[in-house]
Amino acid sequence: MSTVQERTQGFSSGNTLQLLATGVAYFPALIAAINSAAHEVHLETYIFANDETGRSVAAALARAARRGVAVRVLVDGFGAREFAAGLGASLITDGIELLVYRPQPRQQRLHWHRLRRLHRKLVVIDGRLAFSGGINIIDDFDKGISAPRFDYAVCIEGPLVGVIHAAMRHVWHIVRWTHLGHRPSAPDFQPPPQEPAGPVRAALVIRDNLRHRRDIEEAYLAAMNDAQQEILIANAYFLPGRRFRDALIAAARRGVSVTLLLQGRADYVLQHHAMQSIYDSLLSAGIHIFEYQPSYLHAKVAVIDGKWATVGSSNIDPFSLLLSREANVVVRDHAFALELAAHLRTAISGDTIEIRCGSQNHSWLGRKINTAAYALVRLLVGMTGYGKHYTTHGPS
Repeated sequence: MSTVQERTQGFSSGNTLQLLATGVAYFPALIAAINSAAHEVHLETYIFANDETGRSVAAALARAARRGVAVRVLVDGFGAREFAAGLGASLITDGIELLVYRPQPRQQRLHWHRLRRLHRKLVVIDGRLAFSGGINIIDDFDKGISAPRFDYAVCIEGPLVGVIHAAMRHVWHIVRWTHLGHRPSAPDFQPPPQEPAGPVRAALVIRDNLRHRRDIEEAYLAAMNDAQQEILIANAYFLPGRRFRDALIAAARRGVSVTLLLQGRADYVLQHHAMQSIYDSLLSAGIHIFEYQPSYLHAKVAVIDGKWATVGSSNIDPFSLLLSREANVVVRDHAFALELAAHLRTAISGDTIEIRCGSQNHSWLGRKINTAAYALVRLLVGMTGYGKHYTTHGPS
């Protein structure tokens, strides 16, 4: 990637990043950080469940508020639609400021605006420590599954924390002014700029509906177009548009090893079948596809050439890349990229089924289901008015 591209994406030097694999590593680190807070805890999440994990995080937030820490929680109105009336109500009594992004209306009519969600998972503690990734506040083990949900987050120290903090405050102010009646106060804690804490160059890349509509997709495309050796992507909902797919296929045809680690267990059947409809075109180009089996794969990560990596909230599908507010950390660091790649390869070698040409269900009914799912996703995207910006090849 060129220096110009790095400046455009806002790379900063002097950071330390710790990779946290699954909620088994993430939630203890998050709760410990909240327990250490002295001034402010600012948390954004798509889901904040009223389960054992959610209650543990909520209890840590309540303790922080009771000792005088300013605690601000922003949740999505669909992903956490029961939070405000349930667990969130008790937090408000402890002095926590709570906002809901696009609350769900009582009338459940289908409207394309409902597809615009706050899908980011960000936390900043005292302006000195940040968490970013794809892990929601919800139990890590699904019912009847013994393995934790396959997902990642990063813990960050250094100048990038200030960038994340500013991005969170920006959205807080936007949502705050949409709330009539009770309106939480504007944040007044202003942490000093963070000193360098390590050697890592990293950037926060966001997606919104104003100046950053395509930033996450463009970051992927720039890295894939520069790839010389390997592209390794793990993503929960993989239905890329034409430019993304063309970049993957072009890389494979010039000799780059392209590997996709995708969901083997379908939690959203529509998206899973739509994803399967594009397998043949990828496989025929020499791209390797593996489906993860032990639990639900929820990751949104990638490693390219062992020197570029991303960990974030954005799926590679039109709902994330065109509609939702998303946040990915992009990292240019050899050691971090190798650590993430090694973790992904371990999963691929022991916990997946490889999809090969001819190994899929090619029954008439199976093909029709996949084609119908693909068409329905295209229809939903078209309803938003963004379909022309996300042209895809038809299913093979």
